[in-house]
Amino acid sequence: MSKPVVLIAEELSPATVDALGPDFEIRNVDGTDRPALLAALSDAHAVLVRSATKIDAEAIAAAPVLKVVARAGVGLDNVDIKAATTAGVMVVNAPTSNIISAAELTVGHILSLARHIPAAHASLAAGAWKRSSYTGVELYEKTVGIIGLGRIGALITQRLQAFGVTVIAYDPYVTTARAQQLGVELVSLEDLLRRADFTTIHMPRTPETLGMISDAQFALMKPTAFVVNVARGGLIDEDALHRALTSNTIAGAGLDVFVAEPPKDSPLLALPNVVVTPHLGASTDEAQEKAGVSVAKSVRLALGGELVPDAVNVAGGVIDPYVRPGIPLVEKLGQVFTALATSPVTSIDVEVHGELAEYDVSVLKLAALKGVFTDVVSDQVSYVNAPLIAEQRGVTVRLITETDSPEYRNVLTIRGAQSDGPAISVSGTLTGPKQVEKLVEINGHDVEVPLDRHHVVMEYTDRPGIVAVYGKEFGQAGINIAAMQISREAAGGQALSVLTVDSPVPAEILEHVRSAIDASSLREIDITL
Repeated sequence: MSKPVVLIAEELSPATVDALGPDFEIRNVDGTDRPALLAALSDAHAVLVRSATKIDAEAIAAAPVLKVVARAGVGLDNVDIKAATTAGVMVVNAPTSNIISAAELTVGHILSLARHIPAAHASLAAGAWKRSSYTGVELYEKTVGIIGLGRIGALITQRLQAFGVTVIAYDPYVTTARAQQLGVELVSLEDLLRRADFTTIHMPRTPETLGMISDAQFALMKPTAFVVNVARGGLIDEDALHRALTSNTIAGAGLDVFVAEPPKDSPLLALPNVVVTPHLGASTDEAQEKAGVSVAKSVRLALGGELVPDAVNVAGGVIDPYVRPGIPLVEKLGQVFTALATSPVTSIDVEVHGELAEYDVSVLKLAALKGVFTDVVSDQVSYVNAPLIAEQRGVTVRLITETDSPEYRNVLTIRGAQSDGPAISVSGTLTGPKQVEKLVEINGHDVEVPLDRHHVVMEYTDRPGIVAVYGKEFGQAGINIAAMQISREAAGGQALSVLTVDSPVPAEILEHVRSAIDASSLREIDITL
C-alpha cells in the first residue's frame, strides 16, 4: 500500500522530518506559489505550513483526502478553521513552542527602549560618539504592566522580577490566587495604564481586543511610559500610537508585529522613539525546532486515526490511557447503530457505565458520532466535523456517565430515537487481557459477540426450525457463518440472532432469508475495523 502523503509547504527544521519518521511520503512545495500548492494538495493527507502559506477554503476544496493542517507555530491567521472543520480536516498548531522566545524578545524590547540600544548602535556604527544623547533609565524599582497574564505573560514576569521591578497585570480570566502565586498584583486596565512605566500586551487577537489600546488609553499613560507589542498586530491602534508618540503623550514604543506585514510606508518606522523588529517572536532555532517537532507528532497521531488532544477545532482534552481503548470500540458501535436504524435519527445518547465514568470521556462522544455518521453522509467524517454534522441534521447529542455497571467492568452504549420507528440501542465492552471488543446488547437483547467485519442481525418470533432455515439459506448462497448467538425474551417470544459471517451478504439473499423466517427486522452490519 502507498504511504500517506505529507506535504511540507515551507522550510521547517530537519528535526521535523525526523519526527515524522519513515511511515509517510514526504513532498515539498513552495506554499507561496498558489498554483503549485493547489496542485500538490490534490493527494495530500497532511500539509505542514508556517505563516506564509494560505490554507483557505479554496485550498481545502483542492485537497479531497486531506486530514490535517499543521501550523508549525502559534498563530492560525493563515488557516480557514471554519472551512477545515466543515470538511472534517483537523487543524493543529504548536501553542507553546515559542513562548520562551517571545518572552525573551519582549524583555529585549523593554531593555532596548530603556537604554536606547538600537539608536545608540546605529549612531556609533555611523561614526558618531554621542554618549549624552542616549541617556536612559534603569528598570530597577520601575513598574511593568502586563496586559494578558497567560503563559508568555507569566514567563515575562519571572524574568523581569530579577531586575527588581514591580509587576502589575490586567487579565479578566486570571484568578487572584494565580496572580499571587506569580507575585503579581491584578489591577484594572485603566489603573495599569496610569501606573506602568512599561506596558507590554499579550492578548489574542479577537474582535474585542482589536484596537484595545487607542487614544483614550494612551491619554491615561505617563509621558515617560513605554509600550511594547510582540503579540499580534492590531491590538494597538497604530494611528493612535503615532499620534501619542509624535505628541509626546508617551515616551516610546517597541513593536514586533503590525497590522500589515511587512509594514510598508508605515509612519511609525521613521520615528526616533520607536524600536521595531520584523515579527521575530518565534524566530529562534529552538522555537522553530520545537514547533516543527510538536506538529509532526500531531500529524502522526492524526494520520493514525487518533484524536489529537490539542487540535484547535476538536473539543477534546488529554486522553487517559484507560479511556483510549474505548475510542475504536465506540466508533464501531456507532456503525452498528447506524446499520440498525430504519429512519433518520433525532437524538443520540452516548452512555458510559462503570469505572470509565470516573475519567474524562468526552472523546468517546466524538468517536461515537464519527461512527454513527461514517456511513450516513458522503463527505469524509472525522472527530472534527462529526458534531457539526449532528447539528446540521438536527440531532441532539448527550454524554451520560454512570459508575454503576452490574455485569461488566465497563459498558459503552449508544442509544437513540428515530423520527419514524422504535428506539435503538447497542452496547459493547472490552474483555480479557487482550481487550477483545464485544457486542453485549442490541435493542434490549443481551448478547456477547466479538466484533468482526461482517454481521447479520435478525429479529423474529422464536419457534423450532428457524436456525435450520436461515442456516440452509446462507449455506446455499455460499455465505459461511463463523459464529452465532441467539437471545430471546422467552420461549416462543421475540428472539434476536447475531451472526458473524465471513463475507458481505448480497441484498437479495438477505431479503430471501427475511421472507423465509418472517423476520420483523433483518439488517447487515459491515464494520470498518
